[in-house]
Amino acid sequence: MSSDVERAVTGRGAATRVGLLTAAKEVFVSKGFAEAGVTDVVARANASVGSLYHHFSGKADLYLTLFEDFQGRQTQRTKRAARDARETGEQDPMRVFLRAARAYLDGCLEERELAALFLRGDGPPGFEVVMRDRLRTWASRNAALFEGQPALVIAITGALAAAVNEVTLSGDRKLADDVLAIIGQLRPVAPAG
Repeated sequence: MSSDVERAVTGRGAATRVGLLTAAKEVFVSKGFAEAGVTDVVARANASVGSLYHHFSGKADLYLTLFEDFQGRQTQRTKRAARDARETGEQDPMRVFLRAARAYLDGCLEERELAALFLRGDGPPGFEVVMRDRLRTWASRNAALFEGQPALVIAITGALAAAVNEVTLSGDRKLADDVLAIIGQLRPVAPAG
């Protein structure tokens, strides 16, 4: 096979995969995961069932891929915001955290339909474990930022997790601003002494 033909085949495969993911997002958002069917996705993507199973193992794989792709974009947003804060000379961990949290909330608002999809609780079996693991990973990143302050990490992680849920489902940017202002006032408890 010539390299031009290989590129064309690879390009078509990538386009089919993207089309299937786009269709899956639309179907899951409109019907929910439980009510969506593989046939709904392939019909929306104008693809075949065989092409779906060539790229994905099934409906749950589509959902999890959408989630991982979204989380990847969210991770990039937050890392970029934290890096930008540090590059401007910011050394206060809370201010770095708030910049990253703002980026995360902005991403939830920018991709609100997709973010809300993952918060509804209508995912494939075991998805709640994936969400818990993601929250643990996020909490451990916060712990690295706020070394030796576990109570503060728990408070800000919990507060922001609740804010993500409410802000995403409501679309209320002012609520995001207000929550971040309150979180920004949290400080560690002074050691007893």
